[in-house]
Amino acid sequence: MNTIMLQEMLRHFYKEDIGEKDLTSEALFAENETGSGTFIAKENGIFVGEQIIHEAMRLLDPEIQVTVFKKDGDTLEKGEEIAKAEGKMRALLGAERVTLNLTQRMSGIATLTAAAVSALASNHTKICDTRKTTPGLRMLEKYAVTCGGGYNHRFGLYDGVMIKDNHIEFAGSITNAVQRVREKVGHMVKIEVETESLAQVEEAVEVGADVIMFDNRTPDEIKDFIQHVPKHILTEASGGINLTNIASYRDTGVDYISLGLLTHSAKSLDISFNVGAKGV
Repeated sequence: MNTIMLQEMLRHFYKEDIGEKDLTSEALFAENETGSGTFIAKENGIFVGEQIIHEAMRLLDPEIQVTVFKKDGDTLEKGEEIAKAEGKMRALLGAERVTLNLTQRMSGIATLTAAAVSALASNHTKICDTRKTTPGLRMLEKYAVTCGGGYNHRFGLYDGVMIKDNHIEFAGSITNAVQRVREKVGHMVKIEVETESLAQVEEAVEVGADVIMFDNRTPDEIKDFIQHVPKHILTEASGGINLTNIASYRDTGVDYISLGLLTHSAKSLDISFNVGAKGV
């Protein structure tokens, strides 16, 4: 993750949560009163948040000592200690909720991604995310996907062309859409086309799409469509795929399966932060 962007995000989150000051902690504890806190897993899963814990704690107080016992992508078991932080109580408690919210969210996404990868159990097809992320958290959520064994699709509208059904409708055809885009974007930018029928697949191949998506197609339809796609064109399946039916796509031959549920339906992993006071 980009450290500068992460720190900017954390500053924004602290402005939202702490505002002018932490009324409770400042009323309860002296400025120099110190203590320690331990992050503990309350359920099994995949951990993501190593950099979050370091940056979030030290942003409020650079003197806080942080030790993280786990690496991003490591397996967590219920009751395991994840990390420990020592320093001023006001800073520890001020950083607690923001740090937990992000670490729990990212760990939940990684855990769900790992479950999807396991359910698919393919040596060829890769699981990837989509743009269906929480506004403001895309960098973190997409990073969490990679920690769970998945891959990233485009990060935004700026780093890849994806011609969807509405684009095709407005442009008049896949051919028109691809040709217009080719005239405007550089040679380093790949063009993906969303298709729903064999005729659309053949048109996308003919006009030279770099990636062809099979949208809301069954495994049998994909097996049929993919025979008409040259090996140099990447293929992707998306829509209507979940952990229950993903195994049925294992033998379709598709290169990627994109799952919006990895980020829009992930349950945060339960992690606690238990503190103890040392004194002044």
